[in-house]
Amino acid sequence: MKPRDIRTAGIGRALRPNVWDIVALILVIGAMVLIVYGGEQTIAPLSELERTPVSLDPANLPLYALRTILRMLLAITCSTVFTFIYAAIAAKSRRAEMVMIPVLDILQSVPILGFLTFTVVFFMNLFPGQVLGAELASVFAIFTSQAWNMTFSMYQSMRNVPKDLEEATQSFHLSGWQRFWRLDVPFAMPGLIWNAMMSMSGGWFFVVASEAITVGSTTVTLPGIGSYVALAIQQQDLAAIFYAMLTMLLVIIAYDQLLFRPIVAWADKFRFEQTASGEAPASWMLDLFRRTRALRALTLPFAALNRAISNLRISLPRLRPAAKPSSRPSRLVDVLWIAFVVAGTAYAAWLTYRYLSASLGLSDVLIVMYDGSITLLRVVVLIGLATLVWVPVGVWIGLRPKLAERIQPLAQFLAAFPANLAFPVFVVAIVSFRLNPDIWLSPLMILGTQWYILFNVIAGASAFPSDLREAASSFHLGGWRWWFKVILPGIFPYYVTGAITASGGSWNASIVAEVASWGDTHLKTTGLGAYIASATEAGDFPRVVLGIAVMCILVTLFNRLVWRPLYAFGERRLRLG
Repeated sequence: MKPRDIRTAGIGRALRPNVWDIVALILVIGAMVLIVYGGEQTIAPLSELERTPVSLDPANLPLYALRTILRMLLAITCSTVFTFIYAAIAAKSRRAEMVMIPVLDILQSVPILGFLTFTVVFFMNLFPGQVLGAELASVFAIFTSQAWNMTFSMYQSMRNVPKDLEEATQSFHLSGWQRFWRLDVPFAMPGLIWNAMMSMSGGWFFVVASEAITVGSTTVTLPGIGSYVALAIQQQDLAAIFYAMLTMLLVIIAYDQLLFRPIVAWADKFRFEQTASGEAPASWMLDLFRRTRALRALTLPFAALNRAISNLRISLPRLRPAAKPSSRPSRLVDVLWIAFVVAGTAYAAWLTYRYLSASLGLSDVLIVMYDGSITLLRVVVLIGLATLVWVPVGVWIGLRPKLAERIQPLAQFLAAFPANLAFPVFVVAIVSFRLNPDIWLSPLMILGTQWYILFNVIAGASAFPSDLREAASSFHLGGWRWWFKVILPGIFPYYVTGAITASGGSWNASIVAEVASWGDTHLKTTGLGAYIASATEAGDFPRVVLGIAVMCILVTLFNRLVWRPLYAFGERRLRLG
């Protein structure tokens, strides 16, 4: 047989479908059918929601779960695109960072109810008389619970790329575009993936607010697990709550096995280390697609297109280039830019003042400031307690890849657990034992946001170079010296990222945590979250704006005075490489 015939026969065998192709094809076609079926429900007329209201019949939960998952997947896709663009610009442009990072602080502190207050009407008017408008409002609300911590994670990773890798890209004369795809994105991938998992869980935490929307006289209830839970709480149906929790657990296990576990196993090759890792994460789903023949052959054109795009020699600015001391034009541009930012901020503050002063007075501001200080105290105490608990646990899990694989679904489920489902226990206990709601409702604020710290610490410990661990072992560093000299400096940037998003999430969670209800029993604490929730329910837009503005100011000041100095310290003193 001629060599050409042998090559042709080899190519034919490589393209011939095998049993793994059949299994993978069934999974792909099944996923496409579910997406199309769920998508068809979004183009129905708005009257369809009134004709078929949400029911507590467990038989409806599979369809409700599909609708919720499609919203969350669309939101996580938008969050990923937003993360790549926003984080890259903020990390590479010093002037853009001056505005974009404080804006990101503000965005993560704006409550989801605050977004819904001003976006529901916009999206409903964008597609009048259609379910699509309400669906987009719900997706946008979920997006606001997912995007910020992913953006912070990628920004932190890009700011902490090891210097020797940066020098390698310069030696190979890579363009800015090539450097982004070959260095920045791969280096940020481990932390970004763990934060994406946290974002999916964060979406579950706020899915009740995003699917059962009430703003003044406007009420929109979309079919989904969130609206199912809201109705079960309203009707005090414990059986329905159990069915919802079981459905959530099954869905989380499904997307963990079908989506995140394969991505974690695939991204393990991007870990930064100079010695081989002892254990690599595995995924049956990834192994399945790697064993296919025809499906892998079909992806070759997309892989070639990806390589062609990533190899484009597009000039992009390097990471925050420093201006020369004698560069007067650069200093002049900085002064003009700062003046522009200050002017824009002052103008926005003036517009806000004019709007609020028309109906509110100084007494209203003092009340909100007092409520804000109470919520701030709760956030500080809860973040401190979460740090003491979850940093050691996260390090222990992250340094053991096999254990991380087993813990991952459980951690995702706990992170996805909506605080609303804990309301019955807390409300009944507080009423039965005559406890103080101002104290005992506070844990609900950290119930979902503490996982930001755990997931980021796990990501940091997982990405910790094995050669550094071996060096610490060679020097016989152990006990407290190992913690303070080795692992805590290594995970510190990841922890700060998790703490920033956890504190912002705690402020956000205060909206649902400071106002708890179970049937006809309603508990309300003193705090900014309760203030905003009450104003939103009453449709009092001036007080909603005032509450959100004060929350944004408090979060931004706390980040500027506490977290950002710690962030800069980690970047300056604890950077690998």
